[in-house]
Amino acid sequence: MSAVPPARVRALNDAAVRGTRRYVLYWMQQSQRAQHNPALDYAIQRANDLGKPLLVVFGLTDDYPEANRRHYTFMLEGLRETQEAMQERGVMMVVRHGAPDAVALSYADAAAVLVTDRGYLRHQKRWRRRVADEASCLVTEVEGDVVVPVETVTDKAEYAARTIRPKIHEHLDRFLALPEPASVRIPSMDLEVDDGLVLNNVEAVADQLDLDDSVAPVRALYRGGFSEAEAILESFQQKHLDGYDENRNQVQSSAVSHMSKYLHFGQISPVWLAQQIQETEAPEEDIESYLEELIVRRELAVNHVHFRPDTYDDFACLPEWARETLTDHADDEREHVYTQTELEGSNTHDPYWNAAMKEMRETGYMHNYMRMYWGKKILEWSPDPQTAFEWTLALNNRYFLDGRDPNSYANVAWVFGLHDRGWKERPVYGKVRYMSKGGLERKADPDAYVEKVDRLSAEAQAPSERNRG
Repeated sequence: MSAVPPARVRALNDAAVRGTRRYVLYWMQQSQRAQHNPALDYAIQRANDLGKPLLVVFGLTDDYPEANRRHYTFMLEGLRETQEAMQERGVMMVVRHGAPDAVALSYADAAAVLVTDRGYLRHQKRWRRRVADEASCLVTEVEGDVVVPVETVTDKAEYAARTIRPKIHEHLDRFLALPEPASVRIPSMDLEVDDGLVLNNVEAVADQLDLDDSVAPVRALYRGGFSEAEAILESFQQKHLDGYDENRNQVQSSAVSHMSKYLHFGQISPVWLAQQIQETEAPEEDIESYLEELIVRRELAVNHVHFRPDTYDDFACLPEWARETLTDHADDEREHVYTQTELEGSNTHDPYWNAAMKEMRETGYMHNYMRMYWGKKILEWSPDPQTAFEWTLALNNRYFLDGRDPNSYANVAWVFGLHDRGWKERPVYGKVRYMSKGGLERKADPDAYVEKVDRLSAEAQAPSERNRG
């Protein structure tokens, strides 16, 4: 029926297709885009087969866990573009204020079939379970925000990248393809339904929500939406993909693609992104290095949250050896101990760490290598490892545009030993991997990084300035 691979599709209940109802419903939540979207393509095909119009709905809750105005502004910018693109395809897209599961159910009574995309965090799974349990029509989930479907890869939490890599590569070729966009046979723009919020003015919409306003948007540097992602990616391909493997850990450089924030909000497809990288003329080692991060490392993080649903954001998610060694060294004397407030304000003795925290706080981003150094030092400077874990995750999720993501939970846990092995035992860290200021100075130019952060922070304060570097 559809060019969407069957492994991406699964029924969430055994209700019937209600052929006498008004439309097919696509409840969009994770895949917030109008292109390269398997759930949307599948929903269009179902609507065409049933001779129905397609209605797309998005539930805009103002109490998404740990989200603030920075996150909402970026997301709303993307949703505005997606809604406009849907209209061009003849599809009505409603963005309605309310809990996502309740919004979906409020439109489900008139739906012949309800199609949704897939999320892996516990609240995302809970929303979909409720909709599947309470909807009176067939509910079908389509997985479109990983390259290889998670259960196709493995049926368990993987130990490390080296264990999941061959399992992903076994299936990679058949999933590195996108279906041809389906044409809409019956437009839905004239459907008489509650048409929800008008997204023309993103700030006005955000003002209507009950948001945490303590973290400001960073629109001068980064804006949401597929077209923004496409332009930034084109610049990266032209300027930085050639040499990426050698330069990606050079914290003072701009050899980063900035795609993580767009992937987080589902504004771009990881399959489309992989295709764009593969089609360049960059050296093979640079393409392979990028795809390792995009596919293997990112989908190891998805594996982590999916197969550890109760503990992925807790110290308990760590492997036993890491928990034991950190606990054994919890009472070790620490040369520096800071409060969470001191850390959040960049008030430490380390200028490189302070710059990293400043980049996160004021731009919503941090170079990936500095994220590792940043997290390791929080472990070193906190009263105990459990507190360090909580503080690291809280700061990560508060300020990063790509926070509150499977990558966030896996990357923070990596600081404390997840997906790693034991190393030489030392104070505070035990056998968990250590990172030093001297090592950072040997591998990169952190003084130039400090200067770069100062420049970016100044640009972030100037609304008329834009940075695509």
